[in-house]
Amino acid sequence: MVSEETATTTSAPLRAPSETPVPDRAGSEPPVPSTRAWTTRLVIVGIVLTALNLRPAITSLGALLEEVRIGLGMSGSVAGLLTSVPPLCFALFGVMAPRLARRFGPSAVVCAGMVAIAGGLLIRPYAGGTAGFVAASALALMGIAVSNVLMPVIVKRWFPDRVGSMTGLYSMALALGTSCAAAVTVPMTEALGGSWRTGLTVWALLAAAAVVPWLPLLRDRDARLDENPRGGSRSVRGAGGAPGSPRGSGGASGSRREAAPVLRITRSRTAWALAVFFGLQATAAYITMGWMAQIFRDAGVPAGTAGLLLALTMVMGVPLAFVIPRLATRLPHQGPIVVVLGVCGLLGYGGLHLAPAEGAWAWALLIGISNCSFPLALTMVGMRARTGAGVVQLSAFAQSTGYLISIPGPLLVGVLYQHSGGWGLPLALMAALMLPQIAAGVLAGRDRLVEDEAAR
Repeated sequence: MVSEETATTTSAPLRAPSETPVPDRAGSEPPVPSTRAWTTRLVIVGIVLTALNLRPAITSLGALLEEVRIGLGMSGSVAGLLTSVPPLCFALFGVMAPRLARRFGPSAVVCAGMVAIAGGLLIRPYAGGTAGFVAASALALMGIAVSNVLMPVIVKRWFPDRVGSMTGLYSMALALGTSCAAAVTVPMTEALGGSWRTGLTVWALLAAAAVVPWLPLLRDRDARLDENPRGGSRSVRGAGGAPGSPRGSGGASGSRREAAPVLRITRSRTAWALAVFFGLQATAAYITMGWMAQIFRDAGVPAGTAGLLLALTMVMGVPLAFVIPRLATRLPHQGPIVVVLGVCGLLGYGGLHLAPAEGAWAWALLIGISNCSFPLALTMVGMRARTGAGVVQLSAFAQSTGYLISIPGPLLVGVLYQHSGGWGLPLALMAALMLPQIAAGVLAGRDRLVEDEAAR
């Protein structure tokens, strides 16, 4: 299990004292890339800006879903399908992230992901019709998908002894971007002339800004992607030859590399439990982001206030996303945190059914606490694998499988809402799904390592 972070700030990716480099076949040690303090700071800036862009494409749409639905002539079922597009894209494109990272390096892939987000957000309001809107959204969501998977990998590589605090940092930034998009989109749209197209397009600027810090890192081909920062084996790869040989030397030494053993991740019960937990918390999150503002609006809450309530739900992740990962890394079993978050969700859904307008702020608060299962799941990804290569595989498996699990949820909510004429059945579904989420989270929270389970 990953140990809690140290208090000191380092200027390079940390290495445990016990770590010994693995020589290449020629017998020379692969050199560690020199990393200055400014490079580490640049990585932190890149992580924060990337995290800020991982949800505005979704929550800005949730805040203006009614306007978009009317503007594009969508039915409730089609709007429900639209809210299912994010997890579908995350499942399809997220599984590509490990291969892309091995080929180009995580930094380059994340940089390309930010370009895709900016392009998709710039195009989708003006693509024409529902099909064009969905296609451009898929482009942005593809960038989000690969970045989702690679964020734990980058944290594990650059800050192996500070997994808790760095996961908390980018989870806070993610929650901040999510809540700001929910709170600001409606008033910003009104200030810019009232067109929902303009209100959605402006978020492309934030994504464009996130491209900048990754550009100086593109030369770093992340040769230590498969490195185990706490000791053990690792694969070595460079951008023009084996790191054990001079760059561009060519020949046999230029093509030699040691490949990290591929885990049979599907043999791990912990990996499956984490995937189910990730999928069910994602189901709740995307239902919330896609439909919560509409629930409040149907209860008589003004559109601007409904956006603020959604923002409150999202902004709860800012402080808790920093506290929960640090707490999780100090506990031998994360099950108690899972249970507390699940109970908050059950109370929030019950309140939305009984008194949606009267207790709106309380229900938004409780559901916001419950949605902090996301940073907990990300933290467990880093804790349940021993090596960097294990984190890559576990992150890709848990997120891709989890997002596949989450696809039907938002769509089913839209169908139930349209055919039942109210929110009773959708809220009952959301509460029912919270029970297996708690069970899977308790299993995933056990002190296990996927490498050990896969070997058995």
